[in-house]
Amino acid sequence: MDKEKQIFTDEQQKVLDSVSVSRISIPVAIGLLVVVYLIYIQLDFEELRGVSWNAHVLLWILLAIAMYLIRHFFYAWRLRILSDNKFSWWKSIELIFIWEFSSAVSPTTIGGSAVALFFLAQEKISSAKSATIVLYTIVLDTLFSIISLLLIFFWFGPNMIRPNMSSIAEMDGFGYTFFMFLLFMTTYALVIFYGLFINPRPIKFFLYWLSKRKILGRFKTGLKETAEDIVLSSKDLAKQSLSYHASAFLSTSGAWITRFLAINFIIVALVTSRNFDFADHVLMLGRGQVMHIITAFSPTPGGAGIAEIIFGGFFSDYISKGLSLLAALFWRIITYYPYLIAGVIIIPNWIRNVVNKRRKKGNF
Repeated sequence: MDKEKQIFTDEQQKVLDSVSVSRISIPVAIGLLVVVYLIYIQLDFEELRGVSWNAHVLLWILLAIAMYLIRHFFYAWRLRILSDNKFSWWKSIELIFIWEFSSAVSPTTIGGSAVALFFLAQEKISSAKSATIVLYTIVLDTLFSIISLLLIFFWFGPNMIRPNMSSIAEMDGFGYTFFMFLLFMTTYALVIFYGLFINPRPIKFFLYWLSKRKILGRFKTGLKETAEDIVLSSKDLAKQSLSYHASAFLSTSGAWITRFLAINFIIVALVTSRNFDFADHVLMLGRGQVMHIITAFSPTPGGAGIAEIIFGGFFSDYISKGLSLLAALFWRIITYYPYLIAGVIIIPNWIRNVVNKRRKKGNF
């Protein structure tokens, strides 16, 4: 491993260390501790015995798994689109696994994007294209969230934020936290959008100015790199067609919808006493997005522990407190832990491939 480390700069090695396979022990340990605690105080074994583990439960759990497989396909499709098809389907699928693993072991989704930029830069695309992919995905993800959340909010009102919330005046900690983080995401994405599609120069100078502030000293290098990346990415996106942007947004929408449908289907699997209509599914999609925005800014890697704790509160009008922990466990087992396992397998192999390629080119 020492020889492999020599092939990367100190900065690159820090990125690799941030997603080392040994780091999975942190989110797993946090998750297990929280689950054990919640089982002790929350899980209703009487209700658990009342669940009929029949074909209905199996079908909807399988559909939830299918949603996450389809979500991965949508993300791989988007990566192919944004790379101008320079990545094969298999390479796109592999890189999405790495991207998701980095998000799962990082405290925030922004951390996952920063790691993704490093991994993309090691592939057969230019630094400008790597930056374009990462920065544009931030814009696309935020754009979908804003549009979908506004539509669902206009339909259901404040009840979208949490159960039985009939007016903004009743907003509690979850509501304030959601709007604060949504505002941050929107501002961040608008700055990037302005730099990518309107005028990158002011954003470049602003980021350089920020990099000189002592309070942001630890982010100095990253801010300067982002400043240069926005200029390069702006030139790249200016050459793209309307179909490029439409396909990128379509694949983004598909990925996010299937992501949250997994939650819907898990709840349907466990709650057999209720018939769920289209409006129920739309409302649960909105709640899933609100929950995601809050956990995305969790101080724990991948929202470990936080996601399990708050899950029941967001869906308490659909699933009882006694069963919500079981639903949360199914959700995390399907959507979170597989990426930790995949990262353990894929990342070491990816590093070996990069090292071998550089050896052949005489860069080692």
